[in-house]
Amino acid sequence: MSEIKNKELWREGKRKIEWVEANMPLLRGIQADFEKEKPFKGLKIALSVHLEAKTAYLCKVLAAGGAEMFITGSNPLSTQDDVAAALAHENLSVFAWHGATEEEYNRHISSVIKAGPNIIIDDGGDLVSLIHSKYPELLSNVIGGCEETTTGIVRLISMNREGKLKFPMVTVNDADCKHLFDNRYGTGQSVWDGINRTTNLIVAGKNVVIAGYGWCGKGVAMRAKGLGAMVTITEINPIKAMEAIMDGFKVMPMNEAAKIGDFFITVTGCRDVITEKDFYNMKSGAICCNAGHFDLEVDVATLKSIASDSKLARNNIMGYKLDNGNWIYIIAEGRLVNLAAGDGHPAEIMDMSFAIQALSALHLVKNKHLLSDMVIKVPREVDDEVAARQLANWKIRIDKLSPAQEKYLDSWDGH
Repeated sequence: MSEIKNKELWREGKRKIEWVEANMPLLRGIQADFEKEKPFKGLKIALSVHLEAKTAYLCKVLAAGGAEMFITGSNPLSTQDDVAAALAHENLSVFAWHGATEEEYNRHISSVIKAGPNIIIDDGGDLVSLIHSKYPELLSNVIGGCEETTTGIVRLISMNREGKLKFPMVTVNDADCKHLFDNRYGTGQSVWDGINRTTNLIVAGKNVVIAGYGWCGKGVAMRAKGLGAMVTITEINPIKAMEAIMDGFKVMPMNEAAKIGDFFITVTGCRDVITEKDFYNMKSGAICCNAGHFDLEVDVATLKSIASDSKLARNNIMGYKLDNGNWIYIIAEGRLVNLAAGDGHPAEIMDMSFAIQALSALHLVKNKHLLSDMVIKVPREVDDEVAARQLANWKIRIDKLSPAQEKYLDSWDGH
């Protein structure tokens, strides 16, 4: 049973999934293992991740391992209806469509929870929050889950601190094979892909203001510099601010950066990063977008309320006229620009991230009676396995420590 927009779109979705499958060798190898071992046989997996082709292939890999899949998206504007149709055509349960209202989105995520999942794969924490708040009677079914993104991990830590998290969650985003590559190289490329295809404007010679200099912000800044932009970073963390300076970027508060920016990109995971006072400081024609998880970083609601006029300036770009005569433009309603205005991270990058997801879910099943902590880091051996598989795919060999070197590194006296 599924709730999708148009089941007839499945052929185009199938082509998209086949394309990413051909470019995701890590998941192909894991799928072959899962088909033999069936580690998820008899288990239900609820998944809420941006529902596009790479996510769809992850769902197929988990299903190949015997899981009964219940799938929804983690953002109404990132769901691709043809991909949803392709999964439903293969008899996976899908509840999602592009452009869902808040009521529809909540109904869809409720549908996957009401299935009574044993494992939850989340992106932003909506499924975990929902099962704890509205379906506590289903908590006992859950072995554990995996969280994809920084924002979701922040929510998990908060829940755990208050003693409200009732099953173990693996913090996938903390894995080296996830954040060092997905957050930096994936976000860096996909954000500018979304901006460039949506605006059709030159980046070279423009002032780009990036809010947040974590791994995602580093990636966005690196690509902006490569495109020829003059880059300014805003930060609240003094160490990250120093990193940005030593990486060659200007650093200043948002109220100052607002005056010079042509493009503004928020990558913080927090709310109210660009607010009313910042809009009034911006020059006419400034373009704002968000690459953090939720659509709260750019205060679009306030911008709408203070605007004297608005217009659809270009597909997926809304313009808002302030009473000072300036026009401020918002891409994709302030939702994730790389997914709401693009196709998300490249397939090869998501191959690593979703390999971590799949093997972390396997770790939960294999160790379900041994896990006592509620917030769990990805085991080192999982990270190392993904890295080793990837190097093998690239046909790259590296050195290994000799027994004498291992002994030396383990000793305290240098002998």
